[in-house]
Amino acid sequence: MPPTDTTPDAPSPNDSDGGAEKKDAAAGRGVSTEKGGLEKGGTEKGGGEEAGVTKDEAPVELPHGEAPGIRFEKVIKRFGSNVVLRELDFTVEPGERVTLIGPSGSGKTTILRLLMTLEALDEGLIWIGDDTLWHEERGGKRVPAGQKHLHEMRKQVGMVFQQFNLFPNMNVLRNLTEGPVRVLGVSKDEAVERAKGLLDMVGLSDKENAHPTQLSGGQQQRVAIARALAMQPRVLLLDEVTSALDPELVVGVQDLLRDIARQSDLTMLCVTHEMTFAKDISNRVLMFDQGQIVEEGPPDQIFGEPSEQRTRDFLQAVLAS
Repeated sequence: MPPTDTTPDAPSPNDSDGGAEKKDAAAGRGVSTEKGGLEKGGTEKGGGEEAGVTKDEAPVELPHGEAPGIRFEKVIKRFGSNVVLRELDFTVEPGERVTLIGPSGSGKTTILRLLMTLEALDEGLIWIGDDTLWHEERGGKRVPAGQKHLHEMRKQVGMVFQQFNLFPNMNVLRNLTEGPVRVLGVSKDEAVERAKGLLDMVGLSDKENAHPTQLSGGQQQRVAIARALAMQPRVLLLDEVTSALDPELVVGVQDLLRDIARQSDLTMLCVTHEMTFAKDISNRVLMFDQGQIVEEGPPDQIFGEPSEQRTRDFLQAVLAS
């Protein structure tokens, strides 16, 4: 069974490509505010807000080096009689940025939720770095992982959700500091310093005392990105992070994520229906259908000269919509 604690690093299990309603609290690890990394961002366009990300004077250092890779080996995931992932094999190299594309219901979000331990693994192995996520070694044997192992493993992984999933009863600053203090044991002063640096980075330093309901959708998603980074993840998962936004707010969030990708060594796994964004942010693209990989390759190949008819049909439908 998946874990049921509701600390910021372990959101409550709920929806997936074949599951129930999404009500997860976002999770991840954090970023120091030392000089040398991504600089202050702007806010998105709409309601008097400015578009894009500006490069200004408040740099925030993002993770560099030693990011773990990800490996799925013969992974099977079922929801009742529905087999969502079918003996899935794929690898994401350390520091690589991989985007998953394909029709809804093809298992893409389930992959992210398995990595966040929001869904339980049925069969197969999932590796993060040199360690298996859902299994551990005991007495020379590989056995199902206990809560302590899962807790330690998921500290490496942060996720930004489609529906933001901020804590509604906490202001923005506390949304960013709760996880580092409670889960990582960071001092409150250090957590606040990091949080303020991250809010400056995403262009929301003036919103630290606001509650999520007082923010626009684009602002909430920027806070969610900052909160995931506040837990210092080595792996960052992005689940349709712009699909719940008004079209005019999408570009600013995408620009922010492009900057994070360029200026960090995070291993990134992204699910999106925004094909231009997928092409820009990815080292490699995986096309999914019915729980299996139909085709994979660099963005220029997948979007320019796909070899599989299923990929061509999907891209034609998406780009025409």
